[in-house]
Amino acid sequence: MRSAITVSLVPQAAGGPFVFWDGLADACASAAALGFDAIEIFPPSAAAIEVAAIRELLARHQLAVAAVGTGGGWVIQKWTLTHADAAIRVQAREFIRGIVDVAAALGAPAILGSMQGRAEGVVTREQALGWLGEALDDLGEHAAQHGRVFLYEPLNRYETNLLNRLGDTAAWLRTLRTKNVRILADLFHMNIEEADLPTAIADAGALIGHVHFADSNRRAIGFGHTDIRAVHAALDKTGYRGFLSAEILPLPDAPTAARETIRSFEKLTR
Repeated sequence: MRSAITVSLVPQAAGGPFVFWDGLADACASAAALGFDAIEIFPPSAAAIEVAAIRELLARHQLAVAAVGTGGGWVIQKWTLTHADAAIRVQAREFIRGIVDVAAALGAPAILGSMQGRAEGVVTREQALGWLGEALDDLGEHAAQHGRVFLYEPLNRYETNLLNRLGDTAAWLRTLRTKNVRILADLFHMNIEEADLPTAIADAGALIGHVHFADSNRRAIGFGHTDIRAVHAALDKTGYRGFLSAEILPLPDAPTAARETIRSFEKLTR
């Protein structure tokens, strides 16, 4: 498994669970100095990703991109794939498609998290899941054209009422036409929703394509009560060899959160 840490390029997301906030140059320099393998980027849009410049930064610091988030479409525009307005659903899908393209150019998958939306108002859960499934079929196959998977993140009940647990998500994904969508297992959300984290990981199995390395309180691993060794053993048993990426609050400050993350990662994987 490899280490990654998050950088937000979205000022409107201030206070969110991202470690670095001062631009990609600062994030790459800091991540490389600490020994991380990769960064995970949270951009405001595909247009904000300057592929050539980022490739140069990555090469200079010997880093990879673990994944690229799409949540800027929700934070800034309030677009979701399950909105009651069909025009907004189209805008949301095209926004995500653009992120898939630039993420692939950086050798990474795109993540669908907050832009999945929720069932509310006139939109029933059945209807929302239908629209979400159609979008994932489309976006999963679009990512496949680039040779990348598409990542879907089950969120906790306070953020969505669609899919919250890994086992339920895995069963639902298997009903889709596309076979190119993988689960992003976020340990913070799992600590809210799952009765037992290793069992949930086993339920999802080989469908896990990315992991958010966050403790129970959404701080760095080591600042909460997650049994990370049991989680690591369960992931290893599934054959997972991807990134453990710190999508966490920068507490007590970003440098400390980053240092604690890499320290915990090294203790776990050495």
